[in-house]
Amino acid sequence: MTRRLGPAALVIAGALALAGCGGSDSGDSGSGSGKAELSVGSAYMPQPVSDEMAAGFLTVTNKGGAADELTSVTSDVAGQVTVHETVGSAMQEVKSLKVPAHGELVLKSGGNHLMFEQLKRKPKEGQTVSVELHFAHSGPVEVEMPVKSATYTPKTGH
Repeated sequence: MTRRLGPAALVIAGALALAGCGGSDSGDSGSGSGKAELSVGSAYMPQPVSDEMAAGFLTVTNKGGAADELTSVTSDVAGQVTVHETVGSAMQEVKSLKVPAHGELVLKSGGNHLMFEQLKRKPKEGQTVSVELHFAHSGPVEVEMPVKSATYTPKTGH
């Protein structure tokens, strides 16, 4: 599904463009095991400028020898969390994103990202948001995502 951005979403998109992306820990390529070995780092949410939606960014690192897929995300702060790609000025919701063996899935401003829709409360800078990532083959991964300023830019980039 492709959505055209409305006024509130354009404000969010502008904030996302300013938000940058988080760094990630580098590590060895793992032991070559036949399963995914997932960890999550560099997670954050820019403080939402809208009462209805917010974005989230993080990096999923796979040190294992098998690929996996991020299939869904849940959070107590939102009625729905979807995974999106941004192409031009349009966001496109996708059903899953691949996490390559011995690689990373990077969710960052201007690219793949999480959209927290139907916010139950508006997260404020300094708070944390609980997120659960669901994968095709691995168990769920819980992440505490700190809320940063709307213009936050991580010190390290991708």
